[in-house]
Amino acid sequence: MKWLIRTFFKTLRAIIGPIMLLGDWLTTPRGIKRDDDEQKQIDAITANMTLYQFKTCPFCIKVRRSIKRQSLNIELLDAQHNQEHREQLMQGGGKIKVPCLKVVDEQGNANWLYESNQIIDFLQDKAA
Repeated sequence: MKWLIRTFFKTLRAIIGPIMLLGDWLTTPRGIKRDDDEQKQIDAITANMTLYQFKTCPFCIKVRRSIKRQSLNIELLDAQHNQEHREQLMQGGGKIKVPCLKVVDEQGNANWLYESNQIIDFLQDKAA
């Protein structure tokens, strides 16, 4: 019975995932246009930020769209298919949960944010 449930949800993800990605691609938001100096300042702020994500996770799509809308240059790492990135997420954040934004401060301390709304609010504060 357990294998049947797993097979059902794997099949469901295989069908819905590409549809979600297509919808995301078709409705990609436009980024904010900034002058070069202002964009360089924003890029410096986001240089130590990394988003661990799954490609078809709806909450990850929500965060990626916010990043695109704000024209932020944040490294995106696939924690679903890349074992190294998955291990980094487990070692640093303590759990495999996405989306996860890793923010490294000036002293080299990492802060891990896991909730999509919390990540979006944090990025809006930093980009403002």
